Amino acid sequence: MKKIFYLFALLFAACSSNVQEESATAEVATNENLLTLTEDQLQSLQIKTGLPELRAMSSNIKASGMLDVPPNNMVTIAAPMGGFVEETHLLQGMHVKKGEVIITLRHPDYIQLQEDYLQSKSQMEYMQLDLIRQEELARENINSAKTLQQARNEFKKSSAHTAGLAAKLRMINVQPEKLEATGIEDHIKVVSPINGFVTQVNVNIGKYIAPQETMFKIVDNEHLHAELQVFEKDITHVEVGQNIHLRLVNENTDRLAKVYLIGKEISEDRTVRVHGHFDKHDPSLLPGMYLSAIIETGSEKLLSLPETAFAGFEGHDYVFISEGKGQFKLEPVIKGNCVSGNCVVTFTGEKPQQEIVTNGALTLIGILKNKGE
Repeated sequence: MKKIFYLFALLFAACSSNVQEESATAEVATNENLLTLTEDQLQSLQIKTGLPELRAMSSNIKASGMLDVPPNNMVTIAAPMGGFVEETHLLQGMHVKKGEVIITLRHPDYIQLQEDYLQSKSQMEYMQLDLIRQEELARENINSAKTLQQARNEFKKSSAHTAGLAAKLRMINVQPEKLEATGIEDHIKVVSPINGFVTQVNVNIGKYIAPQETMFKIVDNEHLHAELQVFEKDITHVEVGQNIHLRLVNENTDRLAKVYLIGKEISEDRTVRVHGHFDKHDPSLLPGMYLSAIIETGSEKLLSLPETAFAGFEGHDYVFISEGKGQFKLEPVIKGNCVSGNCVVTFTGEKPQQEIVTNGALTLIGILKNKGE
């Protein structure tokens, strides 16, 4: 009997020790919406509290879209005449300057075009001399008006043909004015018409490039803008000059822009295009990046909390109200528009007088919801 009593005493002492250790660390209240932490835990979790504040919050419209560039900042480089790729150094992502040689093409047709131009130019010069001679004879009444008119027509025809060949040479970056001095070449050099980054390369050495076939695409992202889709029901509230808060995928900070243009056509999905210009150029941005946006359409003072005060769980938003002595109560709220790290908050009941956790809400809800596991 004494042995049994002794064992019972040992078990009781062990249980008492465990209870004391648990109370020294963290105590979870019996109410599933209450959580109690020790002072050490509050410090280690960096829990901060504060009161909701009235802030000038904007009446906002949510939109989505992508980054784009103006048509004159994106070029497709194609060969005006077919040719074989002799040399190119371009790779996707490289930066090129306006006028920089980006590819060299070779083909016998280039030789033929230059020969045709030189022959036509020579013929035109002959026709010009003949016209001058016929005009002198006409002044002396030696030739007929018909002969003079025929000389004029032949000169005009030859001039037009030569001008057409010269235009074709300029299209392949051959300067006809310098052709006699430089001589005929069997290759042409294609240059970039803009400063920008190479976004597409469709060539390799030896490949035959057909006429009008795309060789490269080059984009100048200096004037990158946001192309947003705004629903038809909201478009009447959008005006030129309004502020836009943009956020790229996987970003936690806003970028600022302004409404620059508003489309005048409703698409099949009942949206209207809104064109926004960034306040600051960022060379790291690329056309085609997806983004979400909030357009400020007005402003009023509303109750707000830092975005870090909210904790989402199973499709609902919550905050933690400080009850004092390390105790926090989970309270459902309605999270409104967020601007510059602050969000409008609407309480389902009366506005609490106690302070609210402004940093660490996600950590607390994780502890609370997992306490029974």
